[in-house]
Amino acid sequence: MNRRPFKSGFIAIIGAPNVGKSTLLNQILGEKISITSERPQTTRNRIMGVLHRPNAQFIFLDTPGVHHTRKKMNKRMIRVALSTLADVDQILYLTDAARRDQGSDELLLKTLASIDKPVILAINKIDMVQNRKDILPLIEAWGERHDFAAIVPISALKNIQVEDLLDEMLALLPEGPGFFPEDT
Repeated sequence: MNRRPFKSGFIAIIGAPNVGKSTLLNQILGEKISITSERPQTTRNRIMGVLHRPNAQFIFLDTPGVHHTRKKMNKRMIRVALSTLADVDQILYLTDAARRDQGSDELLLKTLASIDKPVILAINKIDMVQNRKDILPLIEAWGERHDFAAIVPISALKNIQVEDLLDEMLALLPEGPGFFPEDT
């Protein structure tokens, strides 16, 4: 009998404020463990969530939104978010399909260029894009900005293509035992 090897690993969810990082984590886990709010910087520290699958364990770290700031508290939260990247197996970079680059993307892309970790881009809120034909050029434009392991358009809120995103993450997880018991 051919059994697939067990995979497990840590995944940092990064992106600008209000792109849906906490909403995505809540959707993946099927329960509300992350605070979601219209107010930027609701997630002030790394929040961990664990998803158990028959042959895999995903350990997610939801980070504060990364953006340019002069405020001391926000700078600390950004340091928390970026320091998380050194301790993970892969990075899930979340962006908003309807949001135009506000500088935070350049900061993140510059940081990602110096990190040797696989990065998956999830373009969130595709349900808010009026013309679906606008999604493909968006994917192509992002693909030119960084060498992503995969680019997946999703809607975290409406659970559109979230399972496809998990499949892409699973493919990049390293083989190894789970870090946490099933009841975590």
